[in-house]
Amino acid sequence: MQLGPLGFALFFQTRIGPPSLCSAGNGVHRRQAHRQVPPLPLPPHRPVSSPLYPGLTLCLHLALHPPPSPSAAVASTPPDIAVNFTGNSNTLRFALFLVLTYLVTGCLLLVPLSLSLSPSSRVACAAVRAVCCYCLEDGMFKGIYHGKQCHAADIPAVLARAWAAGVDRIIVTGGSLKESREALQIAETDGRLFCTVGVHPTRCGEFEESGDPEGHFQALLALAKEGLDKGKVVAVGECGLDYDRLQFCPADMQKKYFEKQFELAEAVKLPMFLHMRAAGEDFCEIMTRNLHRFPGGVTHSFTDSAEDRDMLLSFEKMFIGVNGCSLKTNENLEVLRGIPVERLMIETDSPYCDIRNTHAGSQYVKSVWPSKKKEKYEPDSTVKGRNEPCLVRQVLEVVAGSKGISDIEGLSRTLYHNTCRLFFPQDLDASANAQLESGTAVQDC
Repeated sequence: MQLGPLGFALFFQTRIGPPSLCSAGNGVHRRQAHRQVPPLPLPPHRPVSSPLYPGLTLCLHLALHPPPSPSAAVASTPPDIAVNFTGNSNTLRFALFLVLTYLVTGCLLLVPLSLSLSPSSRVACAAVRAVCCYCLEDGMFKGIYHGKQCHAADIPAVLARAWAAGVDRIIVTGGSLKESREALQIAETDGRLFCTVGVHPTRCGEFEESGDPEGHFQALLALAKEGLDKGKVVAVGECGLDYDRLQFCPADMQKKYFEKQFELAEAVKLPMFLHMRAAGEDFCEIMTRNLHRFPGGVTHSFTDSAEDRDMLLSFEKMFIGVNGCSLKTNENLEVLRGIPVERLMIETDSPYCDIRNTHAGSQYVKSVWPSKKKEKYEPDSTVKGRNEPCLVRQVLEVVAGSKGISDIEGLSRTLYHNTCRLFFPQDLDASANAQLESGTAVQDC
C-alpha cells in the first residue's frame, strides 16, 4: 500500500494535493512556476504477505475456503508454497492447527512481521506531505565513501524513495560557490528540486583564497540571480557561524563573510538558510543588525540550548529547523518541546544527521526502511549510516511523539505550510495560512 506524499518544509536537508514542498536539501522563492515532471518509477517493496510468513497466508486461506479436493488445493495454493493434501478433513484440521498456532505465538511474530512491511504499509494511517533539504551533491549519493567508490551513483533511487514517502519538494543546499553551481545543475533535472546559493561558515576561507573576495561574491550573486530567473534558487545559504569547527575557518573570517551574505539576500530578496553552532551570542548580534535586509530565515539542524532557542524565537521572521542531530538526547527533546509548531520546520540534512537507535528520539520512530551496508548495496534499500530525504518522515514522528501530538497529519500540514510561508509563499494555501495566523492550527500538547 502506498502512502500519499509527505510534505515537509525543510530542506533539510519530504503529498496530498498539488506538489509544493522540499527535503534536507534547501528551499527558496521562485519567479516562475516550477515545471511538472512525472515522478520517477518507485522501487518495489516486499509485499505484506512476505515469504517469511507463507504459512500464515496459506492457513488462513484454507481455514476459510477448504478445497473440495486434493487437486484443487494444490491448484489454488501459491506456487512457492504448494503442498500435497490427503483429504478435506485433514486439510481443515491442519489449517485450524496453524491458525491456533499463530494466535498463540502471534505476539512473537508481531515484531518480525512489522519489520518486514514496507514503510508505506506500516504508516498508512499517516498520509503526510513534506519538503526536505539535503546535500544531494555529496559524494555519498555518488557511491563514494571516504574517497572509495563502493557502489554506483543512485540519486534516482534516492529520489524515488523520497517521492514515495510523501516528500513534495527537495531543496539541495549549497555550501560553497562550487557546490552551489552543482546544486543548481541538479535542481534543473526535476521540477520538484530546488536549491540554495551560499557559503557555509567553515568554507568562508574560499573568499580570501580566491584572491579576489569581491569577485568571488559577485560570482555568487550572478549564480543566485541565474537560479532565481530559472525558478530554482529559493534561499541564500547555507551561511552562518560554526564555533565548533574553528579549525576550518577562524571566527573573525566567519563573521565577516556571514555578514557579507546578507548583502546577497538583500540583492535577490530571498530568505536565508542559516547555520549556528555554539555561536549564539555573535550569531544573534549579527542577525539583529541585518534583520531589515532579508524576508526571513530558518536556522537549520538546531542543536543548541534553550537560551539560544529563545533568542532565535525573539526574531519574528525566524524559524527553527530540526533533524536527527537535533533529537539525540533528552535535553535536545526538551528544547524541541519549547519550539512552537508554527515556528518549526523539519529536515534530514542528508546524507548526515540520521536518527540512530542510540538517540533519545528513536523511541518515537515508526517508519523503517530496509537497509544494507554500502559494501552490499542494493538499489531498493537505503544505505546503513547514510541519511536520505525519505527519512524526514522519521523526524516528523519524533517531533509528534516528543510533543505529544496525536494528529500527525495535522502536524505535517502545519510544518509544510511553515516551509511554504518562507520558501514558497506563492504556493501557500490561503485557508491554511489563515489558520496559522489565527492560532487554530494543530497545537502542542
